[in-house]
Amino acid sequence: MHAAPPARHLLLGLLVVAIWGSNFVVIKAALAHLPPLFMAFLRFALAFLPAALLVARPPVPWPQLAAYGVLIGAGQFGLLFLAMTAHISPGLASLVIQTQVFFTIALAALLAGERVHRLQLAGLACAAAGLVLIGARGDASATPLGLALVLLAAASWAAANLVGRRAGRVDMLGYMVWSSAFALPPLLALSLWFEGPAAIAAGVRAADAATWLAVVWQAAGNTLFGYAAWGWLLARHPAASIAPLALGVPVFGMAASAWWLHEPLPPWKLAAAALVLTGLALTLLWPRLAAALRAPASG
Repeated sequence: MHAAPPARHLLLGLLVVAIWGSNFVVIKAALAHLPPLFMAFLRFALAFLPAALLVARPPVPWPQLAAYGVLIGAGQFGLLFLAMTAHISPGLASLVIQTQVFFTIALAALLAGERVHRLQLAGLACAAAGLVLIGARGDASATPLGLALVLLAAASWAAANLVGRRAGRVDMLGYMVWSSAFALPPLLALSLWFEGPAAIAAGVRAADAATWLAVVWQAAGNTLFGYAAWGWLLARHPAASIAPLALGVPVFGMAASAWWLHEPLPPWKLAAAALVLTGLALTLLWPRLAAALRAPASG
């Protein structure tokens, strides 16, 4: 059995989770003025420069960096920002995007032949029930289109996870910085095509100081600090000790949205969140549960 991470490392992980969760409110603030695809472009542009001048490129083939950048940039965040413009609330977006855990497991099973355990299938069924409850409501807090877009964003994130696994243990900060360069061309092209130069210019003119602070925070706080700190923790502790902390992301996300944006939390939404979080907990805690079940047998 591995020793538990020290308290200061757990507090660092909790800080990252709090940043990632509350960031959904920050995203909503920036989307009040900026078109979603162009905002995603700005996020990754600031994540790439000037950091690329200071952070070395990790020893990863260019095609892997390109695949990761496109999947995370145009896939995960492009679709997520589109959904959050008017189709899903920040709190529910922070919850639904965590289904990337299940997409990652499914893709690993299909493409790499990894075994799916029965407890993970139970977790998937539990989370799916929560998603059905969200979709059945069909109100402004989560339209069918918004739910579909966030699920596609989660699937793209899962595909990026599999690409990232192939890199092995590398400097995650450098990986994020240099892969961000490849998110820029598709995001800018899509923004110019679907949103248009006029909408981009209008958004830039309307943006205030709070908007630009939100964009900078996307790159500096959420991306560079968050991923660097998370990668630092995973390099020093087993994933089974760190990954369960991610269960706090939707908790912080829904709490921040309720506090700052007055997003209502009716019983159906709390029930859906409980189902999804229970499913995630069963899946993320499976390695620990399996180890605990094996311990008496080996002793």
